Parts: sequence; C-alpha cells; structure tokens
Amino acid sequence: MPRQFPKVTLSEAEEETQLLAEKVYASALKEEDHKDALSMFTVPEDCPIGLQQAKEHELLKELAEQQSEESTKRQHLRLIYVSCPFPIQITLEDYEQAAKSLFKALLIREKYSKLAYHRFFLPGLKSGEDPYSMDNIPENLNYELKMKDGIVYVYDNAKALRENQPHDLPYPDLETFAIDLSHVLAMIADGPTKTYCHRRLNFLSSKFYLHEMLNEMAELKELKSVPHRDFYNVRKVDTHIHAAACMSQKHLLTFIQKTYKTDADRVVLEKAGQKMTLQQVFHNLNKDPYDLTVDSLDVHAGRHTFHRFDKFNSKYNPVGASELREIFLKTDNLIGGEYFAHIIKEVAHDLEESKYQHAEPRLSIYGRSPEEWDSLSKWFIHHKVHSPNMRWMIQVPRIYDIFKSKKLVPNFAKMLENIFLPLFEATVNPQKHKELHVFLKYVSGFDSVDDESKHSDHMFSFRSPKPEQWTTDDNPPYSYYIFHMYANIMVLNNLRKEQGLSTFQFRPHCGEAGSITHLVSAFLTSDNISHGLNLKKSPVLQYLYYLAQVPIAMSPLSNNSLFLEYSKNPLKEFLHKGLCVSLSTDDPMQFHYTKEPLMEEYAIAAQLWKLSTCDVCEIARNSVLQSGLSHQDKKHFLGVNYLKDGPEGNDIRRTNVAQIRMAYRHENLCNELSFIVDAVKSEVMDE
Repeated sequence: MPRQFPKVTLSEAEEETQLLAEKVYASALKEEDHKDALSMFTVPEDCPIGLQQAKEHELLKELAEQQSEESTKRQHLRLIYVSCPFPIQITLEDYEQAAKSLFKALLIREKYSKLAYHRFFLPGLKSGEDPYSMDNIPENLNYELKMKDGIVYVYDNAKALRENQPHDLPYPDLETFAIDLSHVLAMIADGPTKTYCHRRLNFLSSKFYLHEMLNEMAELKELKSVPHRDFYNVRKVDTHIHAAACMSQKHLLTFIQKTYKTDADRVVLEKAGQKMTLQQVFHNLNKDPYDLTVDSLDVHAGRHTFHRFDKFNSKYNPVGASELREIFLKTDNLIGGEYFAHIIKEVAHDLEESKYQHAEPRLSIYGRSPEEWDSLSKWFIHHKVHSPNMRWMIQVPRIYDIFKSKKLVPNFAKMLENIFLPLFEATVNPQKHKELHVFLKYVSGFDSVDDESKHSDHMFSFRSPKPEQWTTDDNPPYSYYIFHMYANIMVLNNLRKEQGLSTFQFRPHCGEAGSITHLVSAFLTSDNISHGLNLKKSPVLQYLYYLAQVPIAMSPLSNNSLFLEYSKNPLKEFLHKGLCVSLSTDDPMQFHYTKEPLMEEYAIAAQLWKLSTCDVCEIARNSVLQSGLSHQDKKHFLGVNYLKDGPEGNDIRRTNVAQIRMAYRHENLCNELSFIVDAVKSEVMDE
C-alpha cells in the first residue's frame, strides 16, 4: 500500500506562497473559479528542496520593490516550480475520481507483488566457496505435485492429493486476475484520469528542466567532492541481455576462426543421421573460416530489420546458417554446448576484468520437454559457467503455436507443465535433482519473450478457456501467457521461501510493440519490465509506473534497429519525469561494435541526449536496484541503507548520485502520492 503522507500545518510564508501560486495559475488560465478547488492541495514541509527555495523566496520578497516587473515574473515562475505541484484545469470531482482509480490500481499491484515475494535473495558466495558444491543439499520433502488449471498445486502427501487438500500456499485464479485486469484497462480510457495523469506528467517533466537550471551546478559540485568515485567506477548491471547474443560480432568471428584452427576435424553436428566435422560443415556451406569477416558473418541488425522481427531472428544464424547457430550458440547440441560455454566464459572474464560491470544473460527454456531443465543445469555445472559478475535469467519464448503444430504438446497446459513442474520437483525433492538445485541458486528470474507485435484473435477475459482446454493451434494472447507464468512463479516463490530457498523475479519483455494491454498485465504481475516504449502512448499507465516505481530496462540501440528511431526513444523523457529506468544492451552481437557494449550504450545515450554525470550515475544506480543481485552485493555497491527512501538511502561515496538529486526525486514522489491519498481521505471523510 502506498505510504500515506499526512497533511501538515503550513507556515504563513508557505500559505502566502500557495495563494500566490494559485493566483498566477488562475490568471494565466483566466479561470478564477478554480481557485478554491486548488487551495486544498498542500505540500509537505519535510521536502528539503522546497524549504530551501521557500527561504530564498522570502529574501527575494523583501527586494521586490527594487526589481523590474519582468524580474518579478521570473521569480514567480521559479516559485511555481518549487511550491505548487498541484493539478491544473481539473475539477474537484474529476480529481477525486482520478485519485480513487489510481489508488485502487496501486492497491491491486501491491496485492500481486506481495503474494509473489519477488525479492527474497540468498546471500552471495563467500570467498573461496565452491559455486558448484552439492554438499548440504536439503533433504527431500516428498510432497505430491499436480497441475490443475495451468497452475502447479502442492500436496503434503498422497492422501492430501486424493482428498484435494493442497498445501497452505496462495493459489491465484484466472477469474480474479481477469477482473482486476479489466479495472485497470477501463481506467486507462477514463477521461478525467487521463487528463489528471497527463497534466501531472507534464508538470514533472517541466519541473525537472527547472531543477536542472537551478541545481545542476550544485549537483556537479557535490559530485566533485566525492573521492575515488566517478561514472567509470560505479556499478552498472546489464539487466536485459540474451546469452545467445551476449558477445560482439567481432568476438564471435574470432572465436569461430580460432576454434576452426584447433578443432577442424572434430565431430560437432549430426544432420539427417549423419555426423559431420567442423571442416565438413564449412565445406557444405562453401565457406572458409579464414576468409570470413564481420560483414560476411551477417549477424548485425540494421535498417533492413526495422519492423521486421522475422529478419532480426535470422540474424542469430551466422552467415545465415542454422548449423553454425546449433554448433556455437546452443547448450544442448552434439558437443554438449561446449563452444557456447567457452564464449560466455570469455564474456564473463571481460566483465570481471572491468570489475564494475555485471550482466544478467537470458537462457532459454521452451517447454517442449521436462528434460530441458536437467540438460541446462548439467551444462552450467559441467562447463563451470558461473561468474561473480553474472546472474542468470530464464526466458520462455511464447511459441506454443509452433510446438502444437508440430505435435510436440497436446495443449497449453502441457507446455506450462514442462516449464514449471521440474522446478517444483527440484524444490520439494532436491536430492533427486542436485544439479538443478545448485543452478537455481544463480537464477534471478524469468522472462517472457517473442515478437509483441504478433496479433492474437483471442480476447483474454474470465471466460477464457483453461490451459487444458486450449488445444487449438492458435497462440494464446500475451496476457494469458503472463498470468500463467506469474501464477506458477508466485506459488513456487512461496514454496521456496517456506524452505529458505531463493525466489525469482518476473521480468517480461513488455511494451516494445503490440497492444497497450501488455503493459497493464505486466503492471499487475511483474517485478520489472524490459523496453516499455508504449508507455508514452498511455499517460495513465506511464503515471502508474511512475507512482509504483516499476523498474524499466530500456535498450535504445536495439529499438533503433527494430521498432523506434533513437531520437524518438522516450528514455530521456522517462528519466526526467522520475520513472525508474536503466540502460541495457539486449543483443550486443546484433547492435553493438565494441568490446564493452554496456559502456557503448551509456556513451551514446550521454552524447545524444546530453546527459549529465549525475544522470548516467542515477541510471546505473537504478540498474543495480532492479537487478537480481543479492542483498549483500547491493549493500556493497549502493550502501548499507539502500532500501531506505530518498537521500537517506543513497551513499554518494558508492553511487556518485548527488544527494540533491535524490532529495528532488523523493520530494516529487511524496507529493504525487500524497495528492492521491489526500483525495481518497477527503472522500472517505465526506461519506
């Protein structure tokens, strides 16, 4: 539940400031009749920047008679920035209606977030500890498991299963979620709510520009006084990167050529029942590895992939050959994913050398077979892929329609069972799944991936069929996938927390393209999202993501080649308003040129948008906050009080983010939330 900010008694100076600001707005809008409605909004006295500027105003007031009329107007503008962040041109009734809707939406998100235990991470490895050790694995619980309505249910024993008495865990239902989803969907089309949110967002944006003019030099001065800390040595996490494209195109080319020199005669592929050496594979492709260039490798995206997700997916095939992808970029091939593991370890080594960069690569689980998990965990342990600078994400492609058409699964429930049942089994019977138990220690969350622009004819609602009944070849809609992934992760997290095991975040790709409803589903269920471009189309959702501080991992270079030109990317706009955004690379193999793609992402953003040092360090801090790093790691990287709000939670010696900036962000969020709470309170009092 959002924190409630009580009204406080204003000093005479602040009351005069409030009245003056109302007059300025009323005069500009020529709507004096709104004055009484506006006067109910108050500003908490504990806002640090507000106090400082109020004192300045008192001094300036004494000199008012000596100033010109133009100068006086300038001070009034400055005053509006500081002391009057309230709704303009909106009636009291509309304001209360909008606030009530927003408040309810925040409560709905809180309900789903609390149930999911998204953030319950175990401590990181101690110095010298073996990351692959299988000692001290918990004993088996011998619980019974059964999937029902697309959700895994847990039973204490066979008798409880027969009597349908599941273990005491929260089990969500599709009907309730569909109703909650409908409420938020209806809200984003509500006129008064749209007006209120649009004006609040515009105000936040304008206020930041004024904040820059007034405080930019003070922020810079504060940063210059910090010893041994600058942008280069603050921690940054690449929160959205796919393992199959985590290397640069030059890195992949060099690795292929180097491998061919030593392993040309090694059997690496089985095709149509025939085993082939690496030399034979290249001979069949009519290619000589020595003659390959990054251009002939053809894995880089460009203008020809814009709005062509099909062409983009083909870029995962070096020289356009799926055979090379199978050999070099897969974990479950004839050589046990050895080459892929070597490439990832080289990328991890570069991260460790840089010291201050971390990544969360995504590995795929498709749901074709329950054996996928055992295969992936054995690959991880056998090739010793763990790195202190990497945490792992599991991505689930939304391609049920392909599996169904190939008769790999009979219905959608079977795909869900193949994805989640092995995780429950490893949780309740870890002795039977030792490799998977160890691997899950380093998995921070789940992602849902695919082309969002693909349309589904089915409208998700409480009447939607159960997963066992979804037997058509059609792909379920995005919201249907999201709910069932969230539901299983939620039950799994509650079960694992009960056993003292790590839990998982849900961090889907969302808002890159497609319907705005995707962002509504993610708002209710996800810990954070990747992309979020479509938030700029909905002021209500954008404002909700701001109020709830839902983290967003944005990838402007990726978007530039696929869906949105760099100059139109809303990252800068989101940052100014105060949304919790971070920078990520997505696919360095397709979009980047240098050995340090994350630094390349920051450098280009800083140059094109003229971001200050404080801006980029704030983005870096956000990336650590939204990552799956352990609590101990975050305390070390951000400061021991990082969970606290505002300047108190910021250690400038570690983050290089000015306390002035943190105070500004905290003040704004407090004000915006207090407006909503005040409106709800006043309505309750009237009743």
